[in-house]
Amino acid sequence: MIGLGRARPPRIEGILPWLAAGSVALSLLMLAGLLSLLAVRGMGHFWPAPLTLVTLDDGRQLAGQAVREERLPDAAGRERLYLTANRDLDGAIWTWVDLEVIAEESRPRDLVVVERTRWGTFQGRLLALENDEGRVEGEAAWMALQAHLEELAVLRAERDRLRDDVVVPLVRRLARDPRAESELARASARIHELQARITGGSLLLESVDGRRLEQPLEQVLRAWRPNAMSPPAKMAAWSHGVWRFLAEGPRAANSAGGVWPAIFGTVLMVLLMSVVVTPFGVLAGIYLNEVAHQGRLTHLVRIAVRNLAGVPSIVYGVFGLGVFVYGIGGSLDEWFFADRLPSPTFGTGGLLWASLTLALLTLPVVIVATEEGLARVPDNQREGALALGATRVEMLTRVVLPMTAPAMLTGVILAVARAAGEVAPLMLVGVAKLAPQVPVDGEFPFIHLERKFMHLGYHIYDVAFHGDDVQAALPLVYATALLLVLVILVLNLTAIFLRHHLRARHGALPRR
Repeated sequence: MIGLGRARPPRIEGILPWLAAGSVALSLLMLAGLLSLLAVRGMGHFWPAPLTLVTLDDGRQLAGQAVREERLPDAAGRERLYLTANRDLDGAIWTWVDLEVIAEESRPRDLVVVERTRWGTFQGRLLALENDEGRVEGEAAWMALQAHLEELAVLRAERDRLRDDVVVPLVRRLARDPRAESELARASARIHELQARITGGSLLLESVDGRRLEQPLEQVLRAWRPNAMSPPAKMAAWSHGVWRFLAEGPRAANSAGGVWPAIFGTVLMVLLMSVVVTPFGVLAGIYLNEVAHQGRLTHLVRIAVRNLAGVPSIVYGVFGLGVFVYGIGGSLDEWFFADRLPSPTFGTGGLLWASLTLALLTLPVVIVATEEGLARVPDNQREGALALGATRVEMLTRVVLPMTAPAMLTGVILAVARAAGEVAPLMLVGVAKLAPQVPVDGEFPFIHLERKFMHLGYHIYDVAFHGDDVQAALPLVYATALLLVLVILVLNLTAIFLRHHLRARHGALPRR
């Protein structure tokens, strides 16, 4: 007899949708948290933070940006970390201050931050500016400095353009074309002229504790007064800082400057990898599903392909180093570039070998996605095409493959997402710590596959673990990580939009 007051247990069919929805919500929440952390910690680095003048109980003063607070080990109080800069004066850029010894805090409007090519930033006061026109002091020195920095930026841009776009290609062309020597001489003379105009002049700076420093103007990149800036001025400075981060090359051993060569190298490597892996992966999937006899050997090949997808990426890097770099690259040097030996051309890591290694790494993903897409095409589509008189090749190219194209692009999307974030194999087959010259220029063959390149993932690793100041490198690590996520997102969205276009054009396959 069934008890009337006993509640019936909930059916599993009613719980599963809620579990799925909760999992999706939790995943989206974690993704939003990750992106928020990267955006706040990374993009906030370019905001002109205010400078605080701290006066201690004993009369000493320091100026810096408040970073964070921590409890003292004995739990008796708290201490605050300040970014005080001035490495050339103090030997360090960080200072911990016990909150109990702080007598006064203020934010004077005359405190300046000077960004330099050597020794990092300076924080203090500007006393005077000296150049060929004489010496100016006070507020006039600040106005003259801003005008001079704008002029220096123009001169540096022209100098760098001549060096990168004219001199470097002429030096490479000089070995086979002696006529380039006259052009090289003219370009070099112009660079020397620009450098002479850049060199000269100095700033007289003073730290808040009274120590003075004479700073050559040629080493000064920017200068600003964060405490005197309005919100629109800070927003403009932030935008300019983000643009410089995206458009300039790295400097100071990757601890400063921008990441443009790394962005370009990452995108170009992924595009080359996609061009290589897509036809081979699609053809292999077609052969296994449509051409090969479905026997034990084909089954074993499928198992091997799926197992290759789980092989650690560093193994592919070792394979690429031994086969592509030393094997094929060494042979190409002996056959076509013997006059340059022992300096290798293709017998060392480069863009080509990195792209081929990552193509091999992602090949199983494309093969599996293509096979799954082919398996979802109904047999009556094939039989109908053959019954209408189409050959087997026409049936594959005009009926089956257009319907499978969205699944193929799904495999390419997964391959791009994995390849763009890989670092371990690239360390063996072509990525470089510093390669300010992108592997594309106006010299034939325009895309130089033998050159080394920079990669956003390796740049993150190098800045985070190979720098001498991890605390100072963290904002750049966050900013570069956010940029890598955005680059992968843009590449994936491009493939997704193309997949949706093909799906709308050829019709969606039935879901299994």
